[in-house]
Amino acid sequence: MSKIWSIYLSGEIHSDWREQIIAGAKAQKLPVEFSAPNTNHQDSDDCGVVILGKEENKFWHDNKSAKINAIRTRTLISEADIVVVRFGEKYRQWNAAFDAGYASALDIPLIVMHQDEHQHPLKEVDAAALAVTKTPKEVIDILAYVIQN
Repeated sequence: MSKIWSIYLSGEIHSDWREQIIAGAKAQKLPVEFSAPNTNHQDSDDCGVVILGKEENKFWHDNKSAKINAIRTRTLISEADIVVVRFGEKYRQWNAAFDAGYASALDIPLIVMHQDEHQHPLKEVDAAALAVTKTPKEVIDILAYVIQN
């Protein structure tokens, strides 16, 4: 039986890049399974107060949710064979940078995806990555090469 590769898809949630990678991997019949953080922005932001109770102070509201989300994120990243982190154009994704650093600290192969305008601010993240890409197709091609070759 061949290995089923675990791929964690981290980063921006405002485009369909995850769906493109998943569809591309399926089209190439790659033996992969994908995981990701909760990509429903509202649910992710509010899970702490929904589950554990209301907070008047926004810091504690966010802190509760961040810790609950970290249970999923840390577990799935630590179980991944490869972590892909996408940095989008519109928002700063501090959480994505944290995920990239976490994967790097765990010595999990890291692929990052961003456009040229983010090259300078992401230079440390890029230096930790084993591949820096711009498109989902490039990620799919890397996965196909690594898994099938």
